[in-house]
Amino acid sequence: MTLRRKRVDRDNHERWLISYADFITLLFAFFVVMYAISSVNEGKYKVLGLSLGSAFGAAVAKPSESRTIRLTEEEIYLKSIIDRRDARLAEQQRRQNERMQTLVNTLNQVMEKFVKNGQVNVSRTNRGVVLDINASALFAPGGAALSNAAQITLTDVAKVMVDGEQSIEVEGHTDNLPISTSVYPSNWELSSARASSVVRLFIDQGITAKRLTAVGSADNHPVLGNDTPEGRSRNRRVTITVLTPELERGTSPQQANAELARSGAAPTPEALP
Repeated sequence: MTLRRKRVDRDNHERWLISYADFITLLFAFFVVMYAISSVNEGKYKVLGLSLGSAFGAAVAKPSESRTIRLTEEEIYLKSIIDRRDARLAEQQRRQNERMQTLVNTLNQVMEKFVKNGQVNVSRTNRGVVLDINASALFAPGGAALSNAAQITLTDVAKVMVDGEQSIEVEGHTDNLPISTSVYPSNWELSSARASSVVRLFIDQGITAKRLTAVGSADNHPVLGNDTPEGRSRNRRVTITVLTPELERGTSPQQANAELARSGAAPTPEALP
């Protein structure tokens, strides 16, 4: 008889790879879950639950067709709210730009003579429409009383701004030469008094007092260096700024949910981005 060769069993030293692969798979699933819940989002939870249920073979109930349609209707309604808000803000911005540009053009016409001789500059900045008037066109040196010619000119300016609702800031500026008199101990008092003189005239011409602010800045905001007579002359000025009004705020999530409640739809915690 032929003798069978005895089979030699060898130890398998790579069986640990199976356990290691299972561990890595579980670790990967753990970090996927941690990433999914790092941002609270109801939609992510639903997608994660459906995906895990499908992956592990569990019977997962699918959302009803009516519920899916309901969510889609809510999303469409929210989008319509956002679109209406954006359109409203865009129209407000357009009308506001037109009003501010019209104000620039009108002030340039009223102050044409002073603009040509360099005593007045009209410009538009992010803050609003700025009317820069050299102090020599308004006051005597070292004084804060408006001259007769200045009163006539500023009265015309007031007529342009009297019907608006924008806030108006009047700021007095001086050069860096010190002043010390019985009336004005320093440039702070002088710049404040000059701004107040312009504000009082505006109030007398019918501009509502609550729209006006008087600011004294002394020599803290020069437009040129104070080392030359020309620079000091430019720095002695009164700046009248018609501030750009703020647009209305956008629709908040609470407002959007209120809109949904009035329409009979269920509110959502993430109504708006």
